[in-house]
Amino acid sequence: MPEMSIVEAIRTAMEFEMARDERVMVLGEDVGGSGGVFRATDGLQARFGKGRVVDAPLSESGIIGSAVGLAIAGMVPIAEIQFVGFTHNAFNQIVEQLARLRYRSWGTMSAPVVIRTAYGGYLQGGAPYHSQCGESIFAHCPGLRIVIPSTAMDANGLLRTALRSEDPVLFLEHKHLYRQPYAKSAYPGPDYTVPFGRARVVREGHDVTIVTYGALVQRSYLAAQELAEEGIEAEILDLRTVMPFDMDAVARSVKKTGRVIIAHEDTLTCGFGAEIAARVADQCFMDLDAPVKRVAALDVYCAYAPTSEEYLLPQKDSMVRAIREIAAY
Repeated sequence: MPEMSIVEAIRTAMEFEMARDERVMVLGEDVGGSGGVFRATDGLQARFGKGRVVDAPLSESGIIGSAVGLAIAGMVPIAEIQFVGFTHNAFNQIVEQLARLRYRSWGTMSAPVVIRTAYGGYLQGGAPYHSQCGESIFAHCPGLRIVIPSTAMDANGLLRTALRSEDPVLFLEHKHLYRQPYAKSAYPGPDYTVPFGRARVVREGHDVTIVTYGALVQRSYLAAQELAEEGIEAEILDLRTVMPFDMDAVARSVKKTGRVIIAHEDTLTCGFGAEIAARVADQCFMDLDAPVKRVAALDVYCAYAPTSEEYLLPQKDSMVRAIREIAAY
């Protein structure tokens, strides 16, 4: 089987899980005949019918509210929200209902809903309503798992794990990575799963640790390869999930390198990197030989103009500068 893109890996995981478990279903805007805005659900309605691949009205609160009810009734809904910014229209349903159901019912009820949504920039033109990140907002909500794959293999395995879980999962899919050749992977098989809370070592190194996820994984890798020619060896951890995240892997790497950079696409202020930095300062202070460094977007909305978007989002050169700065300590 040829290598799959991330969007193909996601579609394959959904198709297999729907065939394996008749409780799994899809609902969202244009997910049926159109296959979704990014064609991730293409062909699923033709195979499984309109009862299991449901074209919903343009109402994010209705989609998530319906998914919660369906999950309580015994289904495993995959709710597609076209862009992560639109999840704000369903904030009450996600935060007040979905994330709290197990807790408020003393563990007698669960809502295994998987919310799939596209996020991020680097495609240009998406601007403030289609290029947002959402992990830091929802990471503050106990009971909600947050998954951010950067490769097709991880997307396939993490989505399968999400669909076999009893917890609600926010599955963030970077739209820039959907069809990138460097994100492609071989098909890992129909039962391949990736456990939540386990980081992937993308690159071994001994001079500085880079903790990252999403679109910054590749930019960090390119920066590390460039600086390796100067004798600076960076270790890269792809968290893959931010709730939970693999603090043990972060601590092991920091103990080895003594330096850490946390890189993400979200804005710097109150981005999820702040939580990781606080944990590193608390748990790894005696292993640090330099201050904790963060690389993130500027505290502004994503821009329409390509040159402005390139300036405000972290790039490979941003990572090169950060690695050089920390390595100099």
